[in-house]
Amino acid sequence: MTVCTTRTIQYSSCKRRKVQAQFSGGDITSDGGVMLVREVDRKLRLTERMAPLLADPRCKARTLHGMLPMLRQRVYGLALGYEDLNDHSTLRTDPAIQTAVGQDQNLASSPTLCRFENWASPQSCWDISRVLVEIFIESFSAPPAELILDFDSTDDLVHGEQPGAAFHGYYDHHCFLPLYVFCGDKLLAAYLRPGDSDNARHAWAILSLLVKRIRQAWPTVHIIFRGDSGFCRDQMLSWCERRGVSYIVGIAQNSRINELAAPWIELAATGFKLTGQKQRIFAEFDYAARSWKRSRRVIVKAEHTGLGDNPRYILTNLPGDSQQLYDEIYCARGEMENRIKEQQLCLFADRTSCMNWLPNQLRLLLSSMAYSLLEAIRSLALKGTQLARARCDTIRLRLLKIGAVIIRNTRRVKFLLSSAYPLQCLFLEVSKRLAAA
Repeated sequence: MTVCTTRTIQYSSCKRRKVQAQFSGGDITSDGGVMLVREVDRKLRLTERMAPLLADPRCKARTLHGMLPMLRQRVYGLALGYEDLNDHSTLRTDPAIQTAVGQDQNLASSPTLCRFENWASPQSCWDISRVLVEIFIESFSAPPAELILDFDSTDDLVHGEQPGAAFHGYYDHHCFLPLYVFCGDKLLAAYLRPGDSDNARHAWAILSLLVKRIRQAWPTVHIIFRGDSGFCRDQMLSWCERRGVSYIVGIAQNSRINELAAPWIELAATGFKLTGQKQRIFAEFDYAARSWKRSRRVIVKAEHTGLGDNPRYILTNLPGDSQQLYDEIYCARGEMENRIKEQQLCLFADRTSCMNWLPNQLRLLLSSMAYSLLEAIRSLALKGTQLARARCDTIRLRLLKIGAVIIRNTRRVKFLLSSAYPLQCLFLEVSKRLAAA
């Protein structure tokens, strides 16, 4: 790498003193909190378990950078906010990141990391997804009584002609359509799909695999499948009924459902006309589409506001009060959308710009690993603190982006963190909790 002559930057004076700047400070990093990511990774053994699953076609005798350091370099970089491979052209020399990765020399270059991503295989992506589920299971100290599996898809905007990119009428642009599965804040699956996919494509297979593995670990756990109307499919719901899995999903409006719900819709409209206040009336009825073999329970929320009728319908086999199921169980799935936003906006899950399909799937999984590490910091070390419900980008800004001088010799590596860092007490508490986790 070419080393340019240091140039002095001149600023306006301060109390008759000249103000100058140079890029000559030595081993200084802006990512002094990266060791928190390393410590939580060691607790989960996430990258340690993932690295052997990745295909490595290189000649071992001529290999300079191992799969584990490259995987850590890529995942830690995403956690720190570096979305592009080009960023590693200079990050590879950062002593803080080198220490976190477990090296004391320059890390892999951008071209090497690009080749690393393009070695992705179907088997490696499958195995990485399996480990994410194992980490989820290990996060419980005792068997849970009930789990709610949230399924949802989102658009992943593309700007080129990558395989699988297609125009999606609902999102009105060319995209991929990845499928996510969360249980609370925990990520279980991130599966890249072509942009012209049906919302429920392969969701049934993923649900089946997840239910089998979870019940293998906890035979008595009650599992609830939750999703929007895109996952209201007769075969999927029938499978849940046969396997003893509860479900609560949205169901799209149609003329027959609106006809069955008409008495409550009219009642809500009358109430609004009399009071001028928003009306919400909950009721239920049995409904079966023509292709279904049986009828199922539909809950209707007949809502009327100043904008007119706004009916909503959900389909469920859960017992209980209609309004409670709608407000407390179904509407809570909106929290999953915040987790998807974290993946997309904070951890760059939408950086699927590779020219081949499998590297893009791997990039989605790399983002998922970075999310799992930051979520583990949140769940293990931030409970009861001011960052207990913070987004991943807030955790990054407050805990990871700390200026530090790095002193490295043959005996130790010392991080001299900024004395002006305002969250020193919180940082010390987080470090203590991670050490004791």
